[in-house]
Amino acid sequence: MLTCDICGEEVLLEEDMKTHLLLSHLENELHCPLCSLSGVSYDELCFHISNAHPERQHTAQGAPHLISPSGSSSATNTGGTEREKPQTSQSCSARDSWDGVGDVSPTGATGVPTDLRQPKQNNTLESGDSSSGETASTKLRLKTGSPETKQASVRHFNEDSNGPESQQHNKAKQKRLSLTRGEELFTCPMCALVCSSSVLLQEHVELHLQEQPSAEGEERLECPMCSVVCRDSVSLQEHVELHLDHGAAGICAAGSPGSDLALARQLQQEEEVQRRRQEEAQEEKEFKKLQRQFGLDGRGGYRKQLESTMERAVAKGLMAPSEFHCKRAEMMESLASGVDDGRTRTQGVVSALQEYYQTEGRDCVHVWLSADTDHYCSSAGDKGWGCGYRNFQMLISSLQCIDVYSSFLRDKDVPSIPRVQSMIEEAWKEGLDPQGASHFNQRLQGTRAWIGATEMYSLLTSLGISARIIDFHQPTGPGGTHPRLFEWVKQYYCQSSKSSRLPPRLIQTALPPLYLQHQGHSHSIVGLEQRKNGSLCLLVLDPGSSVSDTRKLLSRDTISSAVRNVRKFPGSLKHKQYQVVAAHGILSAEEKQISILNSRTLCAERIP
Repeated sequence: MLTCDICGEEVLLEEDMKTHLLLSHLENELHCPLCSLSGVSYDELCFHISNAHPERQHTAQGAPHLISPSGSSSATNTGGTEREKPQTSQSCSARDSWDGVGDVSPTGATGVPTDLRQPKQNNTLESGDSSSGETASTKLRLKTGSPETKQASVRHFNEDSNGPESQQHNKAKQKRLSLTRGEELFTCPMCALVCSSSVLLQEHVELHLQEQPSAEGEERLECPMCSVVCRDSVSLQEHVELHLDHGAAGICAAGSPGSDLALARQLQQEEEVQRRRQEEAQEEKEFKKLQRQFGLDGRGGYRKQLESTMERAVAKGLMAPSEFHCKRAEMMESLASGVDDGRTRTQGVVSALQEYYQTEGRDCVHVWLSADTDHYCSSAGDKGWGCGYRNFQMLISSLQCIDVYSSFLRDKDVPSIPRVQSMIEEAWKEGLDPQGASHFNQRLQGTRAWIGATEMYSLLTSLGISARIIDFHQPTGPGGTHPRLFEWVKQYYCQSSKSSRLPPRLIQTALPPLYLQHQGHSHSIVGLEQRKNGSLCLLVLDPGSSVSDTRKLLSRDTISSAVRNVRKFPGSLKHKQYQVVAAHGILSAEEKQISILNSRTLCAERIP
């Protein structure tokens, strides 16, 4: 009687056993009699039984029969010895036969039956040396019930490291199998195992590298790229090379060729995209900050800011509702007329300085003063951004007092801030400073945009007044000071006196004040002092000074202390760059057109 090693059915003849295996097992789903593995091929089942269950020792009564090449059967038990086998037979744990009748000898473990009779196929049996010592430690995990595992086939070939002919033979055999089956084979880089699935290859290699119970004090080396632990540096090096190998499968990543390199590239691309997004967010944040700083963020202009300030005053109880409506009506009337309401104006400032220097300031050798100029300070409607407009109002108030300009200027009133914004837009429409117009998107009305020296130049040129921009682009003295700026201002005021004799101590000129611009603020220069030691001091009106502080210049009791706020010594002007705008005469129609054409590329006189 012959007993089936798979299901235990008994038959009389060897031919009946072959028929039983073919009909009951090879053509149907096979399953392991020792565990729940099922849905695998015959070769996989043979390899699984020999490697996954070597510890099961069967008794002679329940042991399956082993079929020898000659066709006779023999049983094994725990106390018996195995029958001598021909040298062509080999351990099933070393290699499963695929090409011919599968006569496979038992494993090296005594009493463990692993030989199963395979039905005869069209291929021939390949023989080789047994390497049961290597394969005994190689166990392949198969996930029971997984469709991918059920369809995967695993073949194990023994490769003789000392026999080149055997290696070539195995490679040729693998190629034949691949061509016969029409599937892609994956060879283990650590042994001769051939798998038809990259997932099975990954699990198999993990069994090679998985942590084994080590002796006390044995060194354990962990892979820097994954969690695998190796027993020695050589194994670790080989394992890391698998990570870095271009053509090898990415064992620890996804099991596909070049997956480590693809993962690295993907991470690099994601990091680059993240970096660009952060840079764009930072640029957008800085741009919005600059828009808010320069009044281009759409928060409204002079009228809206003044209304909001008065509404907050009403909410805090600082202003009665009736007063709010009265001031709002006055504001709307002033804006409609385009004339400044004069609430922030202080008249007679230069005249007060002239009276002061006639009796005081004996430490000054010479004092130069510009034509009479009214002081305009910032109000609730333009606080924080209106200094440039207020300096233009000071300049216009002075030009109206000078005969050369007053006869030329049609409008005898000082315009309001919204009207000044409208005048700059009209100058842009004439073709003046197209770059500056593009910077403000051709629009100033209804915004809190700052203006500077170039907008002042455009305003004066549009009114037919000749203007110059002098750029002191870098410090010219120790400690970041600008002595060349002071020298230039002195030459400007000295042009009114052409005589060769020494000028008097106090010189009242007919020159308009100078517009002085630096980063973030602007002033109006209305005079200059020259001390006995030769040092120079500018006399400056600041739009940031309140009406009450400026009016202290008009009182003889407070003018001595108020003049201190007007003086600017070289140590007080330490910004990196200063620009001065000076008005000097009237433009003819032709000269105005030339100035408009030249403003397409607006250039300043650079000193030094």
